[in-house]
Amino acid sequence: MSSEPLRTVYLLTGSDRPKQLRALRRLRARFGADAVEQLSTDSTSGADAVGACNALGLFGDEGGGRLVIVHGAERWRKPDLEAIGAYLEDPVVGTVLALVAEELPRGAALLGLVEKHGQVLRYEVPKRSNLHGWVHKELGRLGVTADADAARALVELVGEDTVALASEVEKLAAWADGEPVTRKEVEQLAAPGREAAAWALTDAWGTRDLPALLEACDLALEKKEPFLLAVSLASHVGRVRAAQALAEEGLGARDVASRLKMKDFPARKALQHAERYSREELDSALVRLAELDAAIKGASRLSAELELVRALVDVTRPAAQAASPAV
Repeated sequence: MSSEPLRTVYLLTGSDRPKQLRALRRLRARFGADAVEQLSTDSTSGADAVGACNALGLFGDEGGGRLVIVHGAERWRKPDLEAIGAYLEDPVVGTVLALVAEELPRGAALLGLVEKHGQVLRYEVPKRSNLHGWVHKELGRLGVTADADAARALVELVGEDTVALASEVEKLAAWADGEPVTRKEVEQLAAPGREAAAWALTDAWGTRDLPALLEACDLALEKKEPFLLAVSLASHVGRVRAAQALAEEGLGARDVASRLKMKDFPARKALQHAERYSREELDSALVRLAELDAAIKGASRLSAELELVRALVDVTRPAAQAASPAV
């Protein structure tokens, strides 16, 4: 796109949002800053976009052309597409219309219009099962030496949002500065995605950090019911207990993950947490969390929030403290 003649209209779409954004940046670089107008279909109709294409730029025709970018083109309806189609039959010379679709348009009308008058640029990420392969290629593109395990760890930690993954890839590249990146560096440096961020409560429990656990609980209660937090923690404690038992049989992290049908990263977390608790403590924690479940469901007159906090304290402090009488 950087050297070939520009088309009248482009449609940029596909699940590979980072590559889509890079293509859009290359397109914008061919126009002056004052010759680029960005619109969104949330507030822009097809007729509005045509009006923007027909409008003169700040410096008329002296700026080397005009670029009109419309985000969310997949949301346009039939009247919008009819307006765009009529314009493309007699477009303004030197003006480029770039339509950005976050999702592939359902119907064939928009694709047909662009294929007839311009070019469809479709960028797709591999299937979810091979998303780590895409991450590995992105790391390599930025000159980062990393093995497949490091790429897999990044997907496990950040999630499947390709924009978030691309941001973390760039951060790792800046940090690496030519040095190789392994799973260890990924786990230390990458920012957890939304799903991983929800692990704050279980992580604090796993490290027996009671102040951090209570703080995470306060934050979590702003968005989730006590019952959901209790269920989540009980499930995690159960996985930790199962991982501990498998580790005692001599199984490593990958085998534990396979046996428990977990991803590698959560399995490693479970094994790390298992090192902080004895078998008896984990068994007692599961019993205490079952009591919490009953209390939240009506067995206690105390509030669910208070019952949750009391249980968190009980399942986190060492067994000797839990057994000692209150002063």
